[in-house]
Amino acid sequence: MNDTIAAIATAQGVGAIAIIRVSGDEAIDIVSKIFSNKKFIDAPSHTIHYGYIVDNGEKIDEVLVSLMRTPKTFTKEDVVEINTHGGINTTNKVLELLLSHGCRLAMPGEFTKRAFLNGRIDLTEAEGVMDLINAKTDKARTMALNQVGGKASNLIKNLRSDLASILANIEVNLNYPEYEDIEEMTTLKIKDSMGDLEEKVNQIIRASKNGELLKEGIKTVIVGRPNVGKSSLLNTLIGKEKAIVTEIQGTTRDSVEATLIFDNIILNLIDTAGIRKTNDLVESIGVEKSLSLIDEADLVLLVLNYNEKLSDDDYKLIDKLKGKNYITIINKCDLPKVIDDSGLENIVYVSAYKGTNIKGIEDKIKELFNLEKIETDDMSYLGSARSLAILNEVKEAIVDVNNGLELGFTLDMIEIDLKRIWNLLGSIIGDNYDDELIDELFSRFCVGK
Repeated sequence: MNDTIAAIATAQGVGAIAIIRVSGDEAIDIVSKIFSNKKFIDAPSHTIHYGYIVDNGEKIDEVLVSLMRTPKTFTKEDVVEINTHGGINTTNKVLELLLSHGCRLAMPGEFTKRAFLNGRIDLTEAEGVMDLINAKTDKARTMALNQVGGKASNLIKNLRSDLASILANIEVNLNYPEYEDIEEMTTLKIKDSMGDLEEKVNQIIRASKNGELLKEGIKTVIVGRPNVGKSSLLNTLIGKEKAIVTEIQGTTRDSVEATLIFDNIILNLIDTAGIRKTNDLVESIGVEKSLSLIDEADLVLLVLNYNEKLSDDDYKLIDKLKGKNYITIINKCDLPKVIDDSGLENIVYVSAYKGTNIKGIEDKIKELFNLEKIETDDMSYLGSARSLAILNEVKEAIVDVNNGLELGFTLDMIEIDLKRIWNLLGSIIGDNYDDELIDELFSRFCVGK
């Protein structure tokens, strides 16, 4: 990280302004070579300077240049941000000048990677930066902002602090047994501590799954026989004609996808081919795909007809949905009732055609996923699948500790598994990591961030 990097930090295109970011030991010197305001180089930190970007005496653009000196910057290096007019040619020309005077084009996520490697942020805070950029709802934004601010990191740091006390006591018991005033670390005390640790880990996992729900949304599959109104329901939910609707059975032969946001919850909707026995090759492929999507879904909307008796295909679908999160949507409730709905679960009566009781579906989703109970004031959740996977490894390591205690392992052997838990928790926040993992994580960021 001895070189100086530069990149366009704003979206490419025509706009009022664009920002070119420069970071590194030579950031100030390099920018001074192309900036007309020479007082800039000796100016105090966190100041803004007016002038022109020039190339061999030719004015390229009228700019404002922000100067931020190490260590109080995002990367903890000298950082300069050039605010140009937002034309594509202009921003590219300024970047080209910076590169020609000694900067290297930044890799995706390299500014945030430097912030991590220089100790400005930890790994969960870095992941929060990306989540903040990609947040689609207010709740997802709040959760990401808490992660950037270190609230999620503190959850892990507190677990490590508890574990550090246990490890310290074990070390003293093993190495300084002659001291009489030290706390004796017994098997029972370690087991109690492991119980507390496991409960805290489970609590974080449960909360983080809620966080994942807020961030990624609920994968929702609409299923049912042909002509029960699945496509009409999709169109009504999203408020536009996304799926083709006709009275011809088998019109929808492949899945149709759309996104709906209600009350800060994202529904990733998939309208599927009508499920029935068919000799049509293309339609049968669509039916098989519909059945496979049920297994992958977080939520299934089973659509039935209010004015028809349940068929064998309906009963097969109902049986397939046992044990899954699903809502029985009985459509066409504006027509005479024929269906026998006794024994059906999570029923909502709607008319997709008339838009009747669509809010009933939203209320039922909130009920199924306990969305009203998701904490909104202090959403300190871990927001990445990587972190959750490591926490599950921590749970397995806790089991290993408890098994060792049951088998009468000595303290020094138990300490090995406890240190493994310590290292796993450290890998969540980046206290220990491998370079390949870090490179892969930050490669997902946009250039300039």
